[in-house]
Amino acid sequence: MNAIACQVVSIEALTPVVSKVLLAPSVSVPFIAGQYLQLCLTPTDKRPFSIASIPEHTLLELHIGTPEGDNWSSAAMSHLQQHYTLATPVQVEIGLGHAQWRQQSERPIILLAGGTGFSYVHSIAMAIAAAAQDKPVFLYWGVRSEDALYYQAELASWAAAHPKYRFIPVVQQPSATWQGRTGLVHETVLTDFVSLDAYDIYMAGPFAMAGVARDAFIKQGGHREQMFADAFAYI
Repeated sequence: MNAIACQVVSIEALTPVVSKVLLAPSVSVPFIAGQYLQLCLTPTDKRPFSIASIPEHTLLELHIGTPEGDNWSSAAMSHLQQHYTLATPVQVEIGLGHAQWRQQSERPIILLAGGTGFSYVHSIAMAIAAAAQDKPVFLYWGVRSEDALYYQAELASWAAAHPKYRFIPVVQQPSATWQGRTGLVHETVLTDFVSLDAYDIYMAGPFAMAGVARDAFIKQGGHREQMFADAFAYI
């Protein structure tokens, strides 16, 4: 795949460890909601990141987490920061992956994200809304603490504007003031649905989470061919 030059338009801190990066491609590049891009640090060092925006948007939005000790993501952020400061383009490969939104499916949808895997389900959720699809959509976002829910207000508005859409944040280690759901995000899905037979399920997050969720969902009636995650290619 040929790399495309992109200008780094902005870098904004969403939390102390997550940044939103906006890229402006030099040419129009088609992709499908749910696909990812690769940031090319060198011709042989390419690092994948989910695209949080939708194809209709001019800019590509990334959410990049750089927790302490994560040298892999930190190197990517340093690369982006350097090019942002110098106003020089970065090279990316766009439109990768096989877990993109299946727009023609008539089944209701469950979107499941852990941590910054949220950027993947955010793209699909926004694409569903843009297409004005009149079907149930349940977006579950699991985080360790509630301060990691950096798009909580936006998703609450998304759900409020569409009667069939629901946003369910799940906090693993809640504070005393948290009033929402708690625990592991995939277990919350299992609690909420007696059977997953009728649903398309899209998920992103740590590979371990994706594997555990896939196996548990199949036991609860889900169909492997109706589950989508790029992690499945590696687990």
